[in-house]
Amino acid sequence: MSASNEKKTRKDAISETPKTAMEIEKQKAEKRSNFLYGLIAVVFVVLAVVSLVWKSGIVNRTATAVTIDGQKYSAAEVNFYYQNVYRSFLSSNSYFISYLGLDTSSSLKNQTINATAASMMGVEEGSSWFDYMMDNAIHQMTTIQKGLEAAKAEGYQFPDSVQAQYQDSMDSLKTAATSSGMSVNKYLQQNLGSTMTEKVYGQQVLKLLQYQDYANAYADRLTYTDEQLEEAYQADTKTYDKASWEYVVVSGAAESTTDADGNTVQPTDEETEAAKAAAKETADKILAAYKAGTSLESAAGNYEKASYYSSDSTTYYDGTTGNWLFDGARKSGDTAVLEVGSSYYVALFHSCGREEYNTVDVRHILIQPESGTLSTDDEGYDAEQEELKAAARTKAEEILAEWKAGDATEDSFAKLAMEDSADGSKYTGGLYARITKGQMVEAFNDWCFDSSRKSGDTDVVDTTYGSHVMYFVGTDLPAWAAAVTDNLQTEDTNKWNEELTKDAVTEQKNFGMKFVS
Repeated sequence: MSASNEKKTRKDAISETPKTAMEIEKQKAEKRSNFLYGLIAVVFVVLAVVSLVWKSGIVNRTATAVTIDGQKYSAAEVNFYYQNVYRSFLSSNSYFISYLGLDTSSSLKNQTINATAASMMGVEEGSSWFDYMMDNAIHQMTTIQKGLEAAKAEGYQFPDSVQAQYQDSMDSLKTAATSSGMSVNKYLQQNLGSTMTEKVYGQQVLKLLQYQDYANAYADRLTYTDEQLEEAYQADTKTYDKASWEYVVVSGAAESTTDADGNTVQPTDEETEAAKAAAKETADKILAAYKAGTSLESAAGNYEKASYYSSDSTTYYDGTTGNWLFDGARKSGDTAVLEVGSSYYVALFHSCGREEYNTVDVRHILIQPESGTLSTDDEGYDAEQEELKAAARTKAEEILAEWKAGDATEDSFAKLAMEDSADGSKYTGGLYARITKGQMVEAFNDWCFDSSRKSGDTDVVDTTYGSHVMYFVGTDLPAWAAAVTDNLQTEDTNKWNEELTKDAVTEQKNFGMKFVS
């Protein structure tokens, strides 16, 4: 669900996808990493059975492809990580794959990284896309291996939630395979390559979950003094401050037309310039109306190409509006007409600074409505949906009543969350820690930040995701301090990972690597 504040998974992964060239420029020189899995090649010397073995796929699956400090990884194992990284990259960058010059219909081994992608990812232009994905895969494999070795040396005990999450993952896999009319192995091979098997997949999923749990536990143990938090904040205030403002966007884009044959005709340079000039004139009129006493929202309503917005938590970015909002000389009530591309912004500044309100910790149990039998166009669909929602609400109320009739403690609530919640937070007992305002869906958010809320409060809250059994744990760090803490924990955990892996010796085996892609 979008109401989420789970701890960041401590792993090198492709960061949030930039949607524009501006965002790509912001990510310049930053390397992106993903998790991939590998295959190890096995040499068969009994010539009489070579043909049968080859046809069975055993050679492809078991050939050693990579070694890390002498530990062998089969081609199937390496391919697991490779596919994971590759698919994650495609998902994160889906809006501009072609802009990066990546052809998903062709082998990555025959494609090189263009200047745009090289700039964004901090790699050498002209290097192979396959090598980029594989380097990230091996790095992730190394991180997992060394992390689990550290966990074992420490005597770390994995919580039951890790096994529960693993079992749920495998159950979901089997359900997906059955729904597709395939065996699990066939389903995996269709989606992750011909070398994949249920055994390999399960083993690597468990390792990944164990590593994530251990890394998260390490990060959670990292604490910082008030002085350290203040120092980190003062060193980079723009990262943590939020701006409050109102603004109107006046589009200056010229509209295309259609000729007699129905073909689209792009606007001329003159038409483009005229449209932008008209937008500037409209923006000036809106600002004048505001200064004369009309609200910005009302003034915008008089113009078709003007759209009004407001925000209490705009973050900084290095651009026209970002630099205007976060200018240290900015005062409440300042206004301006700002040129942004082909549009003009009529901006009204209110404030800028760090968020001092306390974040909150909440546990919840999500009960989702069952799937209906009718489609949206069927008669009775709305009535069926209401019945399903009502049934989910009833179940949520029954769970809350069950909890109240028992120990009625936070621990007992967490146990029920593990058993009954449909939300991913079930593996942490339904806990969302350090929730910020506006992070959750509206009804969830409003309940959490009700001024009368106190520790131990419970209720059932309905959202578009279903019915939530709520348990209010209490307030947490101020929002700015929570953001600083999260960044420091991430930075320090990354340094810990780097220290664990810095001396690892990795080697790719040519024969086994033939079966990885």
